[in-house]
Amino acid sequence: MESTAKTPVRKVDILKKTLGSDSVQEQFKNALGANSNSFVASIIDLYTGDAALQACDPNLVVAQALKAAVLKLPLTKALGFAYIVVFNNSVRMPDGSWQKVPVPTFIPGYRGYIQLAMRTGQYKTLNADVIYEGELRRVSKLTGEIALDGEKKSDKIEGYFAYFELLNGYSKTLYMSVEKMAKHAKQYSPGLKNSKEVTVDSLKILANSSQSTDKVGWLGNFTEMALKTCMRNLLARWGYLSVEMQNAVAMDADEAQESRDNALAEIRPKHVNVEDVPYEEEKTEKADSEETPY
Repeated sequence: MESTAKTPVRKVDILKKTLGSDSVQEQFKNALGANSNSFVASIIDLYTGDAALQACDPNLVVAQALKAAVLKLPLTKALGFAYIVVFNNSVRMPDGSWQKVPVPTFIPGYRGYIQLAMRTGQYKTLNADVIYEGELRRVSKLTGEIALDGEKKSDKIEGYFAYFELLNGYSKTLYMSVEKMAKHAKQYSPGLKNSKEVTVDSLKILANSSQSTDKVGWLGNFTEMALKTCMRNLLARWGYLSVEMQNAVAMDADEAQESRDNALAEIRPKHVNVEDVPYEEEKTEKADSEETPY
């Protein structure tokens, strides 16, 4: 007697089917043009190589990948332009109980913000880096300028800075100490704020740890996350923001994640119609612009 058991559909096959649909293909082509096929291929490679992503609804993964496509930021992890990170969000089920559900979330990387800023054609200089013990001599509370003419005493990281200068001469610097950055990560990161194991003190130690880890986000690469946070906050508050950069800031995690958590808590997990994910045609920026308010 032949078995009637059906072979379960693999999630990667669902992902490929969604990516192969005419409507999704059209959205990728509208966003990326001739580069759409290679971008779609990179999504499949990313998904098959990431066990955390494979635990997510494939349709949600595609929806987040479309956000990266709209911003023209590659999702290859080695490049550091953008990532799809999985958060285990608490979701209310129909019976009133709460359940942890893996939710993929698009996050622009440090290099992604640099790329978006460069595309505006308005920046003369962009820089972000770590500050070692002894290098920082003073921070001007009035202007935000920092004096880095001190002598380095050790490899201990004491803080981070981001700096830009526009073509019109306007410049701004943002400095954040390791302690302030650790408090920021603990307060806003959806993967850390409810963790009893991760504290501000443990994050401060992690900031100066050279141990390698396979984790993502703050626990995987504290320095890169710190530089990205510094650059993002600097650009969002004082920089020239193109439509692309405004979208990136709005999509980013940390503060934005809190509102997403609240929204997800009111619905049960479901497949998303990726046709509803908006995209925008690239717009030509005006040469002159007023400072964007934060």
